[in-house]
Amino acid sequence: MASSIDCPDRAPRAVSGAARRPSAGPVRLRTGVWLRAVVLVVLAVLTGCGAGSGTGARDDPAATGSTAREHPSATAPAAGAPGAAGTAQGRPATEATAVIPGLGPRTRAWIPGDARQVVVVTGRDRNANHSVAVLYRHTGTGWEAGPVWPARNALRGWTDDHWAGDLRSPIGVYSLSDAGGLLPDPGTRLPYDRSDGFAVSGTGFEGEPLEGSFDYVVAIDYNREPGTSPLDLTRPLGADRGGGIWLHVDHDGPTQGCVSLTKQHMRDLLLALDPALHPVVVMGDAASLRE
Repeated sequence: MASSIDCPDRAPRAVSGAARRPSAGPVRLRTGVWLRAVVLVVLAVLTGCGAGSGTGARDDPAATGSTAREHPSATAPAAGAPGAAGTAQGRPATEATAVIPGLGPRTRAWIPGDARQVVVVTGRDRNANHSVAVLYRHTGTGWEAGPVWPARNALRGWTDDHWAGDLRSPIGVYSLSDAGGLLPDPGTRLPYDRSDGFAVSGTGFEGEPLEGSFDYVVAIDYNREPGTSPLDLTRPLGADRGGGIWLHVDHDGPTQGCVSLTKQHMRDLLLALDPALHPVVVMGDAASLRE
């Protein structure tokens, strides 16, 4: 996006709504680096999801705290990526599967053993900025898929060694602990920070308006502090490793590092995510996720 929209420029503030709670647990990043909790970057600090001239600059769309697990869970359930399952608009699975389609043994090993909700974001290829997202829920006997949602990611695609300003989304498995947005809480069970700090303006990489992109966001726990507002600027790994990586509303163009969904699908996701099920996001290009 032309204006680096990912993280609005404002100082951290108390979160409204449900009390903040700790992350479901650290998740391993592909680089093998311990990601501790770091809080989101403010729009003015880093260049966010888009590129250009907005109200601030968010270097990495996931600037706030992310917890990454260095050691894979030995009891992690098998998982896979949605790949080409269903249509672009989505088609619910009719029965649970033993593993999530498209995820290889290494990716499955990164998923914490207690995770019972997994959002799988699969990029078309390493350098593509279009992807699909599917929310899987473990039923006790297997993984049941929700609809397949069209999604976008960073302008230059994906990377397993993310740095601020590289315009690539980080590959890995990350917990989903906190949410927020410019609009009122739609009823999510995640802690939700409703704030004017999520307002954004300007245009994106393709000249599209960025307004409304942060109506709803879910912080991806990459280089951020779980249990804080997505607007928090804490960066456990340092600002040079980026931050402020969010799931947020699509603005009809590629992001600076975030993953975006349509406004309705973001609302659906917020209503579905349950902290008691320790939700995580598995994200990357299809070839990397198959490893």
